[in-house]
Amino acid sequence: MGFARGLIPRKAYLDELERWEGSGLIRVLQGVRRCGKSSILATYGSGLLNRGVPQENVIVYDQSQWLRPEHADAAYLKEALSQALDQSDSAHPRYVLLDEVQEVDGWERVVRQLQTVPGCEIVVTGSNAFLLSGELGTLLSGRYVRIPIWPLSFSEYRVFKRAFDGDENSPDDAYPSYQLYGGMPILFSLRNRDEDAIRTVLSSVYDTVIMNDVALRTGVRDYPLLDRLCRYLFRTSGNLFSANSVRNYLVSNGMKVHANTIDAYLGALEDALILHSATQDSLSKKALLNPRRKYYPVDTGLRNLASGFSNLDTGFQLENVVYLELLRRRWDVSVGKTASGEIDFVCRRGSDQLYVQVSEDLSSPQTRKRELAPLNELGDSFPKLVLTLDRLHEGITETGIRIEDARDWLLETDHR
Repeated sequence: MGFARGLIPRKAYLDELERWEGSGLIRVLQGVRRCGKSSILATYGSGLLNRGVPQENVIVYDQSQWLRPEHADAAYLKEALSQALDQSDSAHPRYVLLDEVQEVDGWERVVRQLQTVPGCEIVVTGSNAFLLSGELGTLLSGRYVRIPIWPLSFSEYRVFKRAFDGDENSPDDAYPSYQLYGGMPILFSLRNRDEDAIRTVLSSVYDTVIMNDVALRTGVRDYPLLDRLCRYLFRTSGNLFSANSVRNYLVSNGMKVHANTIDAYLGALEDALILHSATQDSLSKKALLNPRRKYYPVDTGLRNLASGFSNLDTGFQLENVVYLELLRRRWDVSVGKTASGEIDFVCRRGSDQLYVQVSEDLSSPQTRKRELAPLNELGDSFPKLVLTLDRLHEGITETGIRIEDARDWLLETDHR
């Protein structure tokens, strides 16, 4: 990884990295492959140099770099870092930036030892949940801070569009392509971002994650089943499922599978950070609940890849966009069940709570009544929000429910 010019700063993540400088904690950038972790790390490195940190004190290890051994081990990593530290100036902080270091066998022991070096700031990137599990979790317990990295938010997407396309793009003009093709930064490397090119790039991302971070890492034996399951969940994101209901669908399509296998595959997909879930939660004593989950892919472009970029389910696409933004804003998200219906998202963050309904169009009185009824049923005073793409029906209801255009909400800056 070099400090290439022309990288677009993703300010929220750079601010978060700087926030933890001097804390003694390892900063772990964690997110699905190709979501921009390496670029954020490179931008951070460039910023260190601009702040006057000596070149020799910004130590970069990128396992994907040319001439790195394909199967590097802890001894190789320790030797490489030791040489770099010997050449640095110990009178000033040393910044060790480790990109996709999870590919190095035994890397966690080296990082734990590295943390004992005085004045050593460590930043690590990784592409799945295994990065912070097992031995690493034991070795580094309480010694790291996790910084989740996501594909581009809508706000970041507009910044990238201005930079690459010279396009001022109003929210209303920019949003349809964001919802349909998603926010993977790699899309902006395409000279022509037509649908065929986008399909090729997103297919490559999908295949790499499913093969490397799911099938190979977890020992999945039935790859066709895994692929079929993943594409099915992507196409139907926003629907409530249980492992049994997913199994029944697959069996009805001629695939032999047990519910336990489905559970294991779902866990592997979530560990690879390509799939996220929200569990159904009862909000009413009268609500009968058989707990199920909604599953959402980490990017709407990947979601829509599975359906051939169809425009037939734009309401579910909007719901997926909103769900991901809530996760970016550090909400814990579940699905609410009341006696009169469903609340798309129940969001909790410390003592804060927020209820969110998502409805693409509120022009129909029946739709408006259906979306508002579960919110009106709640007896608490936490904020209640309906997000829509229907600007004509924005406002506040007589019961205090705020109806806001989703595009404007996505551009709000209070993300933390």
